[in-house]
Amino acid sequence: MRDLRISLTDRCNFRCRYCMPVEVFGPGYRFLPRENLLSFEEIVRMTRLLVPMGVEKVRLTGGEPLLRRGIEDLVAMLASIEGVKDIALTTNGVLLAHHAEALALAGLSRVTVSLDALDPEIFARMNGVGAKVERVLAGINAAQAYGLKVKVNAVIQRGVNESEVLPLARWAKENSIDLRYIEYMDVGETNGWKLDEVVSASELLEILSTEFDLAPRDPAYRGEVALHWGHADGSCEVGVIASVTRPFCRDCQRIRLSADGKLFTCLFAANGHDVRDMLRGGAGDDLLQAAVRGMWRVREDRYSEERGIVHRPKAEMSYLGG
Repeated sequence: MRDLRISLTDRCNFRCRYCMPVEVFGPGYRFLPRENLLSFEEIVRMTRLLVPMGVEKVRLTGGEPLLRRGIEDLVAMLASIEGVKDIALTTNGVLLAHHAEALALAGLSRVTVSLDALDPEIFARMNGVGAKVERVLAGINAAQAYGLKVKVNAVIQRGVNESEVLPLARWAKENSIDLRYIEYMDVGETNGWKLDEVVSASELLEILSTEFDLAPRDPAYRGEVALHWGHADGSCEVGVIASVTRPFCRDCQRIRLSADGKLFTCLFAANGHDVRDMLRGGAGDDLLQAAVRGMWRVREDRYSEERGIVHRPKAEMSYLGG
């Protein structure tokens, strides 16, 4: 394991159909009670224990992680852990302008912003709450102004926003921002996923090649999830996370900690391994590390390779983190 992804909350201020469709996550939906969430001290303890086992990178996710009060304090606590080389945040960006300076001062290294469209109508329709794209762009500008490295992710769904592939690429190149397209995935059980709605990595590259001169680059490290191409002028990169058409299960180095203290070895897993009860029950560090080692050694997750062959229930991405 190299990458630890920590979900801070299952709540979000968006209702993107591919993640949290409003028909399911409506006003009556019961989110996790506050007392069930790991405290910052518990998160830091688990992170500190996982570093000697290989973890070097930490990413804070959600839900929308900027909804978790005091997130800047957590970033500072994580930044003080010897061996943590990189702390990143994945956000929808609406609240980023308000938090960017404090996050940068606390020690955040990078931020990944989800931006599925530049067209205001498409963006408002996709986020499910009518949020304005201008607020996300303002958040990106603020993050850059305070020295945070920014990357943008865009989920592309056929019949929804494939018309935004080139506009997003133009905008990213003009602003020297690395852009990653994500194949629409069957995360969770509620997004109504259909294979024919996936715009594949090959299709995306064909669209991009009509306007841009792109050269493939080798993976920067084993377990890098995106395929990458660089612009000929060296301005920035374009990537595709092709979990559906080009699975990368065998090189996965990610472990996920849910907001309520369960460790997952796969984004597409149904159940996690509860460490919250161990943390709150007085378990020592050796016992916790032994539990994680035992879980990691026997993992057999390869859902993306088995897609279409087997079906198993999956935890919702809004709960587990992307």
